[in-house]
Amino acid sequence: SCVNEISLYQSWFDQHQSWTDDLPLCQMCGVGTAPNCVYGPDGKGTQSHPNEDGHLRFRGDDGCFLYGVFNGYDGSRVANFASQCLTAELLLGQLNSGHTDNDVRRILTQAFDVVEKSYFETIDDALAEKANLSNYLLPHNENVPFHQLSPQSQKVMERLKELEQEVSGGATVAVALILNNKLYIANVGTNRVLLCKSSSDGQNQVLQIGRPHSTDNEDELQRLAALGLDSARIRQAGQIAGQSSTRRLGDYRVKFNYNEIDLLSAAKSKPVVAEPEIHGGQSLEGVTGFLLLMSEGLINALESAHGPEQANQEIVAMVAAELAQQTSLEAVAQSVVDRVKRLHHDVFVSGRQRATYCSRHEDMTLLIRTLNYPLADAALTPTQGGRVCPVSVPYLNSQSTSKTSVTLSLVMPSQSTLTNGTNTASTLEEGTPTPGSQSPTATLQSTNTQTQSSSSSSGDGSLFRQRGSQAAQPDETGRVPPYVDFSQFYRLWGSDHGDGQSMQGGLGPQ
Repeated sequence: SCVNEISLYQSWFDQHQSWTDDLPLCQMCGVGTAPNCVYGPDGKGTQSHPNEDGHLRFRGDDGCFLYGVFNGYDGSRVANFASQCLTAELLLGQLNSGHTDNDVRRILTQAFDVVEKSYFETIDDALAEKANLSNYLLPHNENVPFHQLSPQSQKVMERLKELEQEVSGGATVAVALILNNKLYIANVGTNRVLLCKSSSDGQNQVLQIGRPHSTDNEDELQRLAALGLDSARIRQAGQIAGQSSTRRLGDYRVKFNYNEIDLLSAAKSKPVVAEPEIHGGQSLEGVTGFLLLMSEGLINALESAHGPEQANQEIVAMVAAELAQQTSLEAVAQSVVDRVKRLHHDVFVSGRQRATYCSRHEDMTLLIRTLNYPLADAALTPTQGGRVCPVSVPYLNSQSTSKTSVTLSLVMPSQSTLTNGTNTASTLEEGTPTPGSQSPTATLQSTNTQTQSSSSSSGDGSLFRQRGSQAAQPDETGRVPPYVDFSQFYRLWGSDHGDGQSMQGGLGPQ
């Protein structure tokens, strides 16, 4: 049956169609994307390769929901295959409401293992052909320029390039599963998952679930050191075979030929793995907030522009601001991605300190899943009791300092549950509040120093006066009372002009 399964996957994949198109999409989810971009000296951007990211957002049976973000590289083949295969391994009856947390974690781990093995099965023939053709060329033609090769050898070289492109590539994956109203996260690589929720004491919590599997992750470096590798050298290199991830799907070069890679040659066993790190399940009972799954490209673009210190808080603040204004989750996700893209570009063209980090960005994907979180009501205005009224100013950079600032102020007049205060934690379990961290629902000042926060609706209570809904009602003449009293102005104007007109008979509202 395993052979038949792989054959089916191969058939779907080769036809460039997805059987998952027939699965019901989750309506509580929105996705925003942007392609990679390289800026020229004039600030204009061009796409350097086809989009390699992928995502999934399906509603299964028995109250099961599955979401995923896939960050592909060296092609989109692995990301596309993994999104289809993972869905098949998780939404075809494998999960049900009777499963325990341990059952779910086991099924998730097995699913990733099947994806990895199934993918390599699909490229076995290409790998075998590649090995045979390589043996044909070596050793006599190893260093011969292409134009000096025989016509037959040139054809072999061209075919080898085609095969290399066909079998190359990999992907990092972040998957979120909701079953029995519990949240489970499975992560492989360098994507990011954030959970923003309102806690029982009225605080807004932002939790980063897990750490990226990268060359600066201490746990990953210890794992690699246990295999006989030089962890200090890996940290200094910052990449393994061109990628910062220490766990990934696909990438046959580092999976099967790691002994030929200098940085990995001393490993006792396969150092770069596809085993996911599983978190959960955490109950979502009574939780209000949203879940964010982000590809590495989105996070890197924001951190390149503003530094990594407050990236989580900034992205959450952007999402909260868009949720306050948009009536579609798709529009919310796309608006946030577009905003990050614009910020990244603006920093590059500014020529300021961080501009050197912003010459390019990779594909960006943001998936938002709301948790009992209402969207803005387009029929309501703030004075009519609208849920949230955002006040924001552009990100500003100072020419003379390395600090990067952003002010995002959100007003929640009809909800008193979301107030100042942000807790951070690295897992799904409740974490200890981080001193000095702030809520994205208040003014978020992101700098290289400690964040400053204000619970004022506008950042300055003197700017706007709160008015009851009755203040907006027209009087018997059909006029709405003014925000500002101009009586003194009219009085002074009349006295200066000496026309003797009174307020009742001259200037001013009649």
